[in-house]
This record gives sequence, structure tokens and C-alpha cells, in this order.
Amino acid sequence: MTLTVVIADDEDLIRAGLRIIIDAEPGLSVVGEAADGAAVLPVVRRERPDLVLMDVRMPALDGIQATERLMALDDPPKVLVVTTFENDDYVYDALRAGASGFLLKRARPDELVQAVKLVAAGESLLFPAAIRTLAGRRHEATVSPARVPGIDRLTGREGDVLRLMTRGLSNHEIAAELVVSQETVKTHVGNVLAKLGARDRTQAVIAAYESGFVSPS
Repeated sequence: MTLTVVIADDEDLIRAGLRIIIDAEPGLSVVGEAADGAAVLPVVRRERPDLVLMDVRMPALDGIQATERLMALDDPPKVLVVTTFENDDYVYDALRAGASGFLLKRARPDELVQAVKLVAAGESLLFPAAIRTLAGRRHEATVSPARVPGIDRLTGREGDVLRLMTRGLSNHEIAAELVVSQETVKTHVGNVLAKLGARDRTQAVIAAYESGFVSPS
């Protein structure tokens, strides 16, 4: 099965380089490109990709607004944000808008390929320490925790799983930590996402931080 990708970046050279790397990997294929955020939605509607590789800072419409528009689709693709700086507040806003992870532009080709596959699989969190830092910065500027519907309905074990998710642990690693089967962890993760109304682990982790369920500090 081929994983299809759309690249959104305002720099021609970067789009070309990303296409070469992705197309060279078996099982991955670039099916479209967009030179700015406003052009992403029409390309996605036409090509129906599994994942969009999205530059966070673009003219006309930035990656945050473009991600919000994609998330409004009936069956939105996963979004992997590309950024120059890992502590860019634009990144956190893009994650809050629905992006599943982010990648630094200086990443090696193998790291890019791995990130695309991880986000598509949705079984682990990219750069958990950086996300915690960004959440902590936002937390310091907030008067009170956000109300996240469903977080008070998590069972004790589901809460344990969510805490381990904020550390970036995979299902396999969570299973080892809690001494349970991977299938059991998969069930708990599914329950956490359902109760929080989260599309994926990244959204669940952000909810954990913003509600105060887990402290980012």
C-alpha cells in the first residue's frame, strides 16, 4: 500500500528537495504540491492524500490557517508541519489547529521519511520534549487551565496511558512500562482519543497539557 503525500511550501527548491526524498522511498509517493497555504485545500480535495507536509510560514495563508481548513474536511489528511525553529510558537498553534507533528527543515532525509511514516501510523509522538516546552510557554501566559470535555471521564489506567503518551512513548513502550499487552494499550489509547474527541496522540497530549491534567513544567 502506497502512502500518498502533498507538499505545501512557498520555496520551489525546498518542495523539489522534499519530493525527491519522499519519492525515493518505497511505499511513499508525492501526488501534489502547493506553493502557498491558500492553494493547499484545492490540491487536497483533488488528490485525497494520506498526509500533507506543511510549511508553517507561508504567504497568502499560513500553515496554521491552512491546517484549520483541512481539518474541516469530512476526511482530513494527517498534517506534518515543517519549520525552521523547533521553539516557533507557530508550530504549537499548528498542532492545536490539528497538525499531528512537526519536523525541522534541517532534518536528515531518513528522519523526514521516518517522520512521515510515524505521523501516518499515529502510534507515537514526534519531539515530545519540544512540544512540552511550547506547551509550558503557553501555560505560563494563561491565567487558568482550559476546560477539556471528557478528560474527567478517563479511568485511572487511561490517565496513566495519557501521561506516558506525553512522554512520547509508543504503544510497545507503554505496554512494557505498564506490564500489559500492546493490544490492551491500543484499546486504552483508543478510549483516550474518543473521550477527549482527539484525532490523534498529538491532540490528546495538547489537551493533557492545556487542561492541567499533566504539567508541562
